[in-house]
Amino acid sequence: MDKKDIYEHLANIYLDASLKKKKKSKKDFKFRNLLIGNLVVLVLVFSSFSFFDVYKKSKLKAASQVALVIYPDIAKINFNFDPAKKEIYSLNLKNLDLGRYKALAFSVKKINYKNNISLRVEFGNSFNEKAFVYVKDIPAKWNEYVVKFSEFKGISDWSNMSLLSFSVEEWNSKEKQDVVYLENIRVVR
Repeated sequence: MDKKDIYEHLANIYLDASLKKKKKSKKDFKFRNLLIGNLVVLVLVFSSFSFFDVYKKSKLKAASQVALVIYPDIAKINFNFDPAKKEIYSLNLKNLDLGRYKALAFSVKKINYKNNISLRVEFGNSFNEKAFVYVKDIPAKWNEYVVKFSEFKGISDWSNMSLLSFSVEEWNSKEKQDVVYLENIRVVR
């Protein structure tokens, strides 16, 4: 054997060994990627099942609650008690028959988290009967409240309702100014 044959033989041994290592590492890499891809798909599938389960439960809960939406948008009570003693947001119910419903539901929040606010909720009917309740400790994050009609003691006939109002009174707020937001005002059965 001459030098050239020896070099070719060593090159073949070296190249064959290095190619085998590269092929093996590519196979490992493909297997690892396939395994990771499958795990990602499984995680996405299971998380989507849990998401749809939560979504279905919330839809069922909403569907089981028969409601009449009085005001779907966001209402704002922006108060500053330097000149005023009370700020009111009122809705004209136009002699609405609420006799088949059992409660008032709404979401509410305030801006100033340090402020301690109680919200006065008042109903009035066409027979000049009025009744109110206080919703205490309005939070700084949206919170859902449900107030049963039985808590409004001064109303005997819910068939001709004329007024629904929300008010913040000076003596029911720690701070002189703040903003209270109301949303999704409705009556429920």
